[in-house]
Amino acid sequence: MEELMKSMPSPSPPGLPGLGLPGVGLQAAGLPGGAHRGWLFKWTNYLKGYQRRWFVLSNGLLSYYRTQAEMAHTCRGTIPMATAHIQVGDTCHLVVTSGGRSYHLKATSDPDCQRWVASLQEAKDQATQMMEHSDDSGDEGQLGADGRGLAAGVLKTLAVKLDDLSTCNELIGKHGAALQRSLSELEDPRGSGDGTDRLKAINERAALFRITSNAAINACRDFLDVAALHNRRWQRALQYEREQRHHLEETIEQLAKQHNTLERAWRESPGSHAAGVKRVETLEGEASDESDEFFDAVEDSPPFITVTTSNHTQHRRSASNNSMTSGGQPHDWTHHHSDALQQRRPRRSRIPDKPNYSLNLWSVMKNCIGKELSKIPMPVNFNEPLSMLQRLTEDLEYSELLDRAACCDSTLEQMCLVAAFSVSSYSTTLHRTAKPFNPLLGETYELDRLDEYGYRSISEQVSHHPPAAAHHVTSQRGWTLWQDITIDSKFRGKYISVMPLGLIHLQFEASGHHYVWSKVTSTVHNVIVGKLWIDQTGDMEVVNQTTKDSCHLKFSPYSYFCRDTPRKVSGVVQDRDGTAHYVLSGSWDHKMESAKILDSSPGGSEGRQKTVYQTLPTKLLWKKYPLPDNAENMHFFSSLALTLNEAEVGVAPTDSRRRPDQRLMEAGLWDQANVQKQRLEETQRLDRKRREEESSRELEDGRDVERYRPRWFERRTNEETGERSYCPQIF
Repeated sequence: MEELMKSMPSPSPPGLPGLGLPGVGLQAAGLPGGAHRGWLFKWTNYLKGYQRRWFVLSNGLLSYYRTQAEMAHTCRGTIPMATAHIQVGDTCHLVVTSGGRSYHLKATSDPDCQRWVASLQEAKDQATQMMEHSDDSGDEGQLGADGRGLAAGVLKTLAVKLDDLSTCNELIGKHGAALQRSLSELEDPRGSGDGTDRLKAINERAALFRITSNAAINACRDFLDVAALHNRRWQRALQYEREQRHHLEETIEQLAKQHNTLERAWRESPGSHAAGVKRVETLEGEASDESDEFFDAVEDSPPFITVTTSNHTQHRRSASNNSMTSGGQPHDWTHHHSDALQQRRPRRSRIPDKPNYSLNLWSVMKNCIGKELSKIPMPVNFNEPLSMLQRLTEDLEYSELLDRAACCDSTLEQMCLVAAFSVSSYSTTLHRTAKPFNPLLGETYELDRLDEYGYRSISEQVSHHPPAAAHHVTSQRGWTLWQDITIDSKFRGKYISVMPLGLIHLQFEASGHHYVWSKVTSTVHNVIVGKLWIDQTGDMEVVNQTTKDSCHLKFSPYSYFCRDTPRKVSGVVQDRDGTAHYVLSGSWDHKMESAKILDSSPGGSEGRQKTVYQTLPTKLLWKKYPLPDNAENMHFFSSLALTLNEAEVGVAPTDSRRRPDQRLMEAGLWDQANVQKQRLEETQRLDRKRREEESSRELEDGRDVERYRPRWFERRTNEETGERSYCPQIF
């Protein structure tokens, strides 16, 4: 019993504010003007020697920065003065040491050195006094090894007191029950034994009950005292953590703003980015004493160099400009675009503006690193009001390129136009960082543009996991396009990678030429901090399976420090023998051009083998349409994308236009859209579970398991290639 009555041992003394906490210099940077601060020279390494740094002494902390401007966002190091040792040398030198870290410093003059030494000693004395006389102030900063040890000791003490209370509870129950039995026996007149013995037993049991009750009361009091004492410390520690988190959020926000400012400045003056690169390299070379800093490497240059020939006759120039014609007529992009606009029947040109909701993608996806994106439940806040089936159909934005290609007599010129079409499908993605809706199994989408553009498109979600869609397009202007595509997407922490798997097929009726290619990887950057932006990278091989002509396209990664055109795409069109005939150049967000090759020769330097092509002047193949007015408030939709979710008469009940969550989101009712989205996804999960149970029963009964069968597509085998693909049952 004596063990239960012992008092709680007193906790270890509190620590110094900010001791061992990274980033405390951020707090020092915002101190009032009375803090001691100024320039000192700090020893960095044997190569660079002493470097000029800005030091701030305040609140018992000595912090330093590379420049005064860095006080707003980046502290390079901090030493707590309470545990610091100050050693003064000769010729303005001094050394400040604490916890294994030493700052070798040098002042500009003896008076300046004496002022710093006096201030440092005064700060050390004040911090030591605070550490000795403060009972619980400042424990919010003790989050290092000492703080963890103190917290562990307190928790252990509280656990012991809880054990004491548990023991007291058991004893109180036991002795209380015995006392109750003795009282019952005393009241029973039929009871046996002397009354004196009964009273003696009652007194003994009452004494035991009183002792255990007092022990429980004392244990409760000790527990409350310890909890109350350390509750104040932990409240202050929690408040300190909140303040530090606030400082960190402000710092990250400032870095993001600086990032956006740098990007905007670079875009406004792209011609000066090379000088900017040199300036960044110079600054980094002067101030890299604490850590190595790395930047995106400049992308390697392409394996060929194009030299445009300018001294040809006007006749030859005219012939080259009219080389890709239909029936001998030149294909001017502007003229073709205006004709297409005149043929379009009236369709909607705007949708309701997107609500100005605060979005935090990281808060939803921070626990989903490495997972497939289609398996992450996400609110509609991170979607755009289109499904993946509609995004596939949006690849037909520049279908006139295929109309022109169908009329080409030259297979190589036809290849140029097909390659430009394959690049044009990415032009709508530049600002489209939102995620399209994952189609439900069996969901369809039909787009009838026979009157305007001569084609009709139908697509269907044929698999849920993995997500897969079948897409088929027929055109009255001489071509057919089809694809079976599966999306493999991964969240990597800082970015999201979307890898489309599957081949795109294109066949022209007149010539029978059959083209095949696959898509490149799309990457969404700055998931954690900064402005989201998207990039397309990788190699694309467009092959004419009939003639074996090919075009190899390279989508170069975007880099602030690259001298090439941003979002550059380059390629060469070759015949089946490997002879190059055309050079393609441009960017996936703006335009593509072709240049006919006249001659080629080997070149390169420093061991890099390159081919130098001499070409005719470039010819425009494709140019991006301007976005509609107010596009930034309409999810950056193109003119075609604005019409994809427009209500149509006679579409199937499974059409994407009929999805209630997508329709509500487009109307700006995001809360209602989230409710509908969760309902549809739960229904789909129940349907999948039911199908799996039915399949299990069929297996147990020895019957063949019937797999899910799409409604409008069926799997067929190509007799020539042996490839299995989805074909529409009716079209």
